[in-house]
Amino acid sequence: MWKDLFVKKKKYAAIPSEPLRPEVPEGVMTKCPQCKKIMYTKELVKNLRVCLSCGYHHPMPARERIESVLDEGSFREYDAGMTSVNPLGFPGYIEKLEADRRKSGLNEAVVTGEGTLEGHPLAIAVMDSSFRMGSMGSVVGEKIARAVEQAHEQRMPFLIFTASGGARMQEGVLSLMQMAKTSAALKRFSNDGGLFISVMTHPTTGGVSASFASLGDYNFAEPGALIGFAGRRVIEQTVREELPEDFQTAEFLLKHGQLDAVIHRHELKEKLAVVLAIHAGGGESGWWRN
Repeated sequence: MWKDLFVKKKKYAAIPSEPLRPEVPEGVMTKCPQCKKIMYTKELVKNLRVCLSCGYHHPMPARERIESVLDEGSFREYDAGMTSVNPLGFPGYIEKLEADRRKSGLNEAVVTGEGTLEGHPLAIAVMDSSFRMGSMGSVVGEKIARAVEQAHEQRMPFLIFTASGGARMQEGVLSLMQMAKTSAALKRFSNDGGLFISVMTHPTTGGVSASFASLGDYNFAEPGALIGFAGRRVIEQTVREELPEDFQTAEFLLKHGQLDAVIHRHELKEKLAVVLAIHAGGGESGWWRN
């Protein structure tokens, strides 16, 4: 009995009823996938979503992209209410589309419209990778084709920012048809002298890279953007060779003559304005390339 009085009793840590430190609300901080630095999302957005530490270009939502390049208050949207259906009855497709609409605030993976850039009128299309990874279905192709036709009709330049994982598998051949439809619209536009500027952002792959993304009179890209048709592993298995470390990057394509320039996001609006000013001829030719 007496020895029990001197036995050391185990101490147990009290479990607090509430966390010691409040959790950081989702979206307040962003971690850079390249340098792994964590920064305030507000600061990142203010810097056009370019990492303040290493310069990595984070994906940019379509609405922010439009605000970053067009003159304030000049944008007028086309076909805002156009939405996809499920033509092949693909299981769960409608539910996934609805989830992406809630998450992104968009009806589809591209926003189209018209506005001015440093006073120069133009039609614009901006793809958004937060909606079905920017995949191209029938509505994406239709909206882009209509925007090209608007540019053609109004004799304005056409500017597109691409970001896509390729054609949308849930729509099968209907999605693949958009490659031909958009390319045909751009061919008619080009034949009549229209100016087309393509800016490829990370990632621009699959059927999008193999169609309208690469058809510009000027083909630009952002630093580090992944651009290509087939995946790296598929190509290596096909050619049975190890590919260069920078293969399919914007810098690799520029070095091999497939791009006209790789432009930092902070300099993009200024460079686009210069291109538009060069082609802004007087007389009846107006904004036409020739």
